[in-house]
Order: sequence, then structure tokens, then C-alpha cells
Amino acid sequence: MRLDKYLKVSRIIKRRTVANEVCDAKHVTVNGKIARASLEVKVGDIIEIQMGSNLTKYQVLNISEHATKENASLMFKQLS
Repeated sequence: MRLDKYLKVSRIIKRRTVANEVCDAKHVTVNGKIARASLEVKVGDIIEIQMGSNLTKYQVLNISEHATKENASLMFKQLS
């Protein structure tokens, strides 16, 4: 699944266009490398998002095309 879609489906970022903009601004890294929105996300990947002075890290636990509000939090584990 594409990174921008994963961020939206998992509800880490609310809108896919915002996820695209954050990736284009080079504020997202996957496994330590700057990631584009089109990067394919795999289970086990570590996603880091820099929003202002906040750095948040997530580990991909599950990939699903659709997720309910309750199931979205099961798609990732927040590391920091």
C-alpha cells in the first residue's frame, strides 16, 4: 500500500492530500530514509513524521485497505 494511503487509512494523518503534502515537504522517513508518498509500506516498517518540533515514530503492524475507527489503531504501534 502507498505511504500516503496508509497514513490516511490508519488515521495517523486525517486526509490523504495532507499526507501527500507532508511527504513532499520531506517530513516523513521510513526506516531512516526520506520517503515519497508513493513508497510501498510493508509490515515492520518504522515511519517517522516530523510536524514542527514534534517527532513521532510508528511501527507498521498491519496493512488493510479499509479500517473502521476502532480497527485503525490496530494497524500501527506508536513508538514515541
